[in-house]
Amino acid sequence: MDDYSSVELENLAKSLGADIFGVGDISSTLDFICEQGGEHLRKFSRGISIGIRLLDSIIDELYRRNEASVFYTYRALYNTVNSKLDQITFTLAKYIQNKGYQAYPVPASQIIDQNKLIGVVSHKLIANLAGLGWIGKNCLLITPQCGPRIRLATILTNMPLDSSKPIENRCGDCNLCVQICPVKAFTGVPFNPREPREKRFNAHLCHKYQREREAKMGDTLCGLCVYICPYGKRQSKL
Repeated sequence: MDDYSSVELENLAKSLGADIFGVGDISSTLDFICEQGGEHLRKFSRGISIGIRLLDSIIDELYRRNEASVFYTYRALYNTVNSKLDQITFTLAKYIQNKGYQAYPVPASQIIDQNKLIGVVSHKLIANLAGLGWIGKNCLLITPQCGPRIRLATILTNMPLDSSKPIENRCGDCNLCVQICPVKAFTGVPFNPREPREKRFNAHLCHKYQREREAKMGDTLCGLCVYICPYGKRQSKL
């Protein structure tokens, strides 16, 4: 069966508020995906990645993350965008289902294993396969247009959509995210899909730091690795 064009789905996603959209062929990574999320995901061959850009006026203030007016505003932005993404993926999943195919929307922010600190699928893996960006030294998806200043959600489907190819890593010698991390959770090792996450990122160290922030300040989010990345930063017109 020939692949269907993804243009109609992309237009629908962007009309609902998405900023970036891509489709990746996940066939080669199904073993990894199923190991993380379950064998029921093996029936899917495509991953749709949808992203919404965060607001620069808030991200640019994250160096002041210990001030209540900053971290509570960041939390509100984070929650609002996650909710919007979940609404978009549900609408697109219904559209795909109405076309006679299966669609499995994965929430923007959800942990299913507290020991491994993982979700149903890795949103950044799907976005990487969809050609939207590369996985940087901060273990986040870095897009050419938004940098890491985005939130992502995913739809898995068996609809034979045309797909894009991954793009090459562009971090180069930059180590700003490694240097700014308060608990040195990043090693600076470039992403390699054949290596475990621990080679690049100590997720438990980051998680512990967030829990300590929550106990002390009432909120967990830090965001310095998003704030510092040169990709996605815009110069003010004023």
